[in-house]
Amino acid sequence: MNNPLLTPSEQPFDLPDFAAITDEHFTPALDAAEAETRAAIDEITANPDAPTFENTIEPLELSDEPLNDVLGPFFLLAAVSSTPAREKLQRAFSPRLSALSSDIALDEALFERVDTLWQQRDDLDLTDEQDRVLYLHHRYFRRAGAGLDASGRARLREINAALSEKSTAFGLNLLADERDWSMQVDDLTGLPSFLVDAMKSAAEAAGSDKPIVTLSRSLVVPFLQFCPDREARKKAYEAWTSRGANGGDTDNRALAAEMLSLRAERAKLLGYESFADYRLETEMAKTPDNVRKLLQAVWSPARAKAEADAKVLERRLHADGFDGPLEPWDWHYYSEARRKEEHALDEAELKSYFQLDRMIEAVFACANRLFGLEFTPLDVALHHPDARAWEVTRNGQHIAVFIGDYFARPGKRSGAWCSALRSQKKLGGETAPHVMNVCNFAKPPAGQPALLSYDDSRTLFHEFGHALHQMLSDVTYGSISGTSVSRDFVELPSQLYEHWMEVPEVLQEFATHAETGKAMPEELLERVLNAATYDMGFSTCEFIGSALVDLEFHAGPPPADPMQKQAEVLESIGMPRAIRMRHATPHFAHIFSGGYASAYYSYMWSEVMDADAFAAFEEAGGPFDPELAKSLEANILSTGGSEEPEALYTAFRGRLPGVDALLKGRGLDDVA
Repeated sequence: MNNPLLTPSEQPFDLPDFAAITDEHFTPALDAAEAETRAAIDEITANPDAPTFENTIEPLELSDEPLNDVLGPFFLLAAVSSTPAREKLQRAFSPRLSALSSDIALDEALFERVDTLWQQRDDLDLTDEQDRVLYLHHRYFRRAGAGLDASGRARLREINAALSEKSTAFGLNLLADERDWSMQVDDLTGLPSFLVDAMKSAAEAAGSDKPIVTLSRSLVVPFLQFCPDREARKKAYEAWTSRGANGGDTDNRALAAEMLSLRAERAKLLGYESFADYRLETEMAKTPDNVRKLLQAVWSPARAKAEADAKVLERRLHADGFDGPLEPWDWHYYSEARRKEEHALDEAELKSYFQLDRMIEAVFACANRLFGLEFTPLDVALHHPDARAWEVTRNGQHIAVFIGDYFARPGKRSGAWCSALRSQKKLGGETAPHVMNVCNFAKPPAGQPALLSYDDSRTLFHEFGHALHQMLSDVTYGSISGTSVSRDFVELPSQLYEHWMEVPEVLQEFATHAETGKAMPEELLERVLNAATYDMGFSTCEFIGSALVDLEFHAGPPPADPMQKQAEVLESIGMPRAIRMRHATPHFAHIFSGGYASAYYSYMWSEVMDADAFAAFEEAGGPFDPELAKSLEANILSTGGSEEPEALYTAFRGRLPGVDALLKGRGLDDVA
């Protein structure tokens, strides 16, 4: 079989030849890639010469390249176009990849060479970047269990394999629940045209002849905002928040308990008090107590704001003739009505000014003004007809390929993320990155422009901030390239880039009406910016609730019943009754099938820095100050993990920030 995953691509810039790749190619390609990787490790350990950076660390850096060439396209397709065949492959690959990872991490001969170099590091005449790479490799092996005895290593292998399989199962269960639920809507009263059009498009994709609501955030949230039928809102909300907790084969509650127990055991085996202590050792936060201090500093004003807002919304509920308390499925509806009244903002009117294509232009234009990047559309075969690609250049020099996949569809994982099919590096030949943003915006009917909500537009800028971190990377070694930084630093570039969406001159140029083409009127622009922190009590509470539950899951003994532990944590902080966690345990993919276990707080930790960093632009020559843009690229966006994040941020700003800028940015600085 001529396997396109094992032969050089004829696509521009060596992009994967998705038109030629089929599911049948993945297993033999993985067989070959795994064999090549194992052979590379064997060659390192069999080398009779004394270990050097060049004969040990550098080939170790390159050893996983064959795997990346296979797994990059596979995991992309599995995430954005899942099928039963691909899910079966995921379940088959998971234990194999876990075993390979354990074999490398627990290879005594390999660790001995790395440890020897570590002990001799002062005499090796390494560059600063090489010294950092050696440190990170040595730390990885130590934290992966290389120093354990034989029985400890054997148990660690078992734990790693079990966690890998359960994490895969958790994500697939969640995908199944999201894919399998929809609600036909016969009464369209009160629903704006943009939502009705999106519901019809979702119905067409699902083979239904009636408009439907799915569990895509881009559909369910506006439905909750505009549907006057309280029972329909409740049905949609409960389906959305009960993903992974519906009983049967896709229920994630037992998996969550098992994973928490396994993580705790692994941490103890490695000599840590808890999984949170283990995990946070390598983050900026360092300890669970430091995380709690940050979250609690923001929690009190956020809760006070949310409770005050809840009283206002509950009065609206009662005025509509409903007795009893405000419920979670009421919040979006009455909050939208209040926003329309108090800020004269109508989501339907606002969406007309946020066209996806124009917002993509805005994202690119800001990157051009800040960093000199230019974007040229590419005509290449991609993984799905909806996806599109651009060549990224600067001063005529190729920098990267950027791919965008923006629309929700059946079989696509929910949420939004950035990934790299290939990361930047110089070792083994200059490698330019292939960077991808994936979103789940509602797809419009054919011939109509895709319209975004204000939050959707922020998401677009957020994910592109991650993409800039990848595209502007300028390091030698792939292990520290781009977003290879601590979890509570990785969100800084993404959250910082969100600020440019709200720059008035950006909105004036790119927020143009879908029908008239006219720019957003100044008075509407002013209302939009004045309402930027509207409902911030709600959004802050739902986030911190999730972050604290994640932390307490991992900071002590593993709970036998995670749902009970979740309830106890939320009760202890006084979670407002009409607000639930942003991600309840059974569908908390960030911590059970992503990389955020004990680290969901990191979005807020990074927000402390992004608020402070954008303030630097405001204090200087404005949002496009050229000197600050150069400093941002030189000290943060291009450096990857080449230094500790504290040093990188201090090099940019001159100091580390406090929480004040975050509270001000969220409009919580004057809450009693």
